[in-house]
Amino acid sequence: MRITPFGQLNTGEKVTAFDLDQADGSGCRIITLGGIITSLRVPDREGNLADVVLGFNHLHDYLGPHPYFGAIVGRVAGRIIGSQFELDGQLYPLVANNSPNHLHGGTVGFSHRNWTATPLTRSDGSPSVRLTYRSPDGEEGYPGNVATAVTYTFTSRHELIVEIEATSDQPTPFSLTQHSYFNLQGEGIGDVKDHRLQILANTYAPTDDRICLLGRREPVTVPGNDFNASQRLVDALPHLHQQHGDLYFLPDHSGLTTVARVEDPPSGRVLEVQTDEPCLQFYTGVSLDGSQIGKSGQPYGPYAGLCLECEGYPNGPNSPELGDIILRPGQTFHRTTVYAFSTSRLI
Repeated sequence: MRITPFGQLNTGEKVTAFDLDQADGSGCRIITLGGIITSLRVPDREGNLADVVLGFNHLHDYLGPHPYFGAIVGRVAGRIIGSQFELDGQLYPLVANNSPNHLHGGTVGFSHRNWTATPLTRSDGSPSVRLTYRSPDGEEGYPGNVATAVTYTFTSRHELIVEIEATSDQPTPFSLTQHSYFNLQGEGIGDVKDHRLQILANTYAPTDDRICLLGRREPVTVPGNDFNASQRLVDALPHLHQQHGDLYFLPDHSGLTTVARVEDPPSGRVLEVQTDEPCLQFYTGVSLDGSQIGKSGQPYGPYAGLCLECEGYPNGPNSPELGDIILRPGQTFHRTTVYAFSTSRLI
């Protein structure tokens, strides 16, 4: 593990980078600001390494507007409709940072906080870093003091493991996600429209034209958002609502289960997503508009990367029948997501 400075915030707080490396040169870099994954290097079928997540080289770019590249987002990932919820008879207004809705934890959510880091080494020798943050009562409108820990591990099998833990002293909505944008060709190399995608889910949460959840569950459709059979993203895009991607309800499962698979046939890189979360938000990257210049100096245009965000049902406080995300005192929240990289054979 390498630990290096990554700049300083206006408050004077120092941001630190942790490189979790393996002997073959693969690995990832995490910074304390937002728990952001700034790079993730994995081999293709010939053993050539490429950085497969979008992001920046310098801290000042992460301090400006960007679409949550690589960050841990919350206290709730996704949109809480109407920027309010009722809990145990009390109404809680939230910051409407995506008016009229509350998105990804608010204006200064977990993705904008500088976390405290502790380097670790697992029993199998894999390097890890544990990030902690205490979210105070009232932050962005949420009740309760929440103690959160996110542990990143990168193994010799090219698995990025994300473990999330939390406790609260008051009932509060809680559901984080890891918001990396993946391009298995390599960051800055074209778009992901020829990637093949599989999502193992039979139902999804429809939205309106503002991508607001409508509070119901519907079957996936063919042609459309049914990815149970692998298909090229370019073939599916015309049938996706606003070419955006949907929130999927994952089948009931206990423990880690494979829920999605992405393949870039030319390089042979494969990403399998395993999680014990109940939902997966697929995002195509359609809104990337070229205004963000990435690590390789190339602009990130539409579909420069795709997201597979494992999480709870975002509007759960208002539609608990679709997903209860309330964390109560005495409970310990614990969720794990694994992004497992491998390669396919050339056919």
